[in-house]
Amino acid sequence: MIVGIPKESWGEERRVALTPAGAHSLSMAGHTVIAQSDAGAGCGFSTESYSQAGASIAFSAEEVFARADLIVKVMPPTLQECHWLGEGKCLFSVVHLGSANPEVHRLLQNQDIIAVGLELMEDADHQIPVVMAMAEIAGMLVPQIAGRFLETTHGGRGVMLGGVPGVPASHVVIVGAGNAGSTAARVFLGYGASVTIMDDNLKRLRVVESNLTKVVNTALATPYNVERYVSSADVVLGAVWVHGRKAPHVITEPMVRNMRPGSVIIDLSIDQGGCVETSRPTTLSDPVFKKHGVSHYCVPNVPSSVARTASHALNNVILSFVEDVGENGRESFRHNLALRRGVYMFAGHCTHEALAGLLGCDYVSLDSLLSTSLREA
Repeated sequence: MIVGIPKESWGEERRVALTPAGAHSLSMAGHTVIAQSDAGAGCGFSTESYSQAGASIAFSAEEVFARADLIVKVMPPTLQECHWLGEGKCLFSVVHLGSANPEVHRLLQNQDIIAVGLELMEDADHQIPVVMAMAEIAGMLVPQIAGRFLETTHGGRGVMLGGVPGVPASHVVIVGAGNAGSTAARVFLGYGASVTIMDDNLKRLRVVESNLTKVVNTALATPYNVERYVSSADVVLGAVWVHGRKAPHVITEPMVRNMRPGSVIIDLSIDQGGCVETSRPTTLSDPVFKKHGVSHYCVPNVPSSVARTASHALNNVILSFVEDVGENGRESFRHNLALRRGVYMFAGHCTHEALAGLLGCDYVSLDSLLSTSLREA
């Protein structure tokens, strides 16, 4: 199989889906790898390093899309990239359900391709490998982001995360006790902040309490409790994740309006539409806007700010799926549960129910399409 690694075309996306180490593994397994020149430049991987790993170098994204059977990238395809996809090809990328472009998906439907959403893949234990890896990185970054935008020089309240003698610590409220929320809680506690973590799942809250050695407050995320805790917070982290669905607005605009001026909201759910009603996507170069006196940080690709670490983590997760498709072709979508669950377009049909609802198109079961495809083969 020919595997293509294009340079990301989204404005400030610096990650790459497969590193030179991944290219080397694929080459050693007998696959052909084509990497676009400077595909890894944003995360410090030179074109020469891909060449030394056994990859052929292409000088345009169009060439990568034209020559490769399987294209592996980070961000959703652009309209131009959809035009470059040909019949029978396979595409791995994130979907970003909260900002899905209907025109992009209409173009994908018009072609006989297989499109796999990296953040939709879920294994038998209900673990979502790509999301877990990126959520842990984002969770570790959040406290330093929050501390920066609490500073007076960045329009914040002018308070530290941790207290000093005679001055209490900042109050951090985390809504969502998944990987990002629990990782962030651990790091916030390390900074000395007072942390309350909320979730609508008591089992998850028990796990958080048992895993964190320092004292963390937990509360059930009922509308009453969310309103009560958010109003007194210096920092609110929205880390709500509903697999395969848009995030609900757990934090409403009236709740934001009741927050203290200069406090900070970080909405990590923004790539799924955001869990804060006042959120809208921002960028790494212009990450914050103010609404009702509250700083909103709503960057969809937070891990891209540590692009090299994030790219290694992506490669570690994605490589095995690429190798499976390379060895077994369409049969891999039958026997690999996580891979099958990630498919959202197959031979001109939308195979993801939530996406079909967002786009207003028909949903078709992947299993039925696979049965037909394999019979014809």
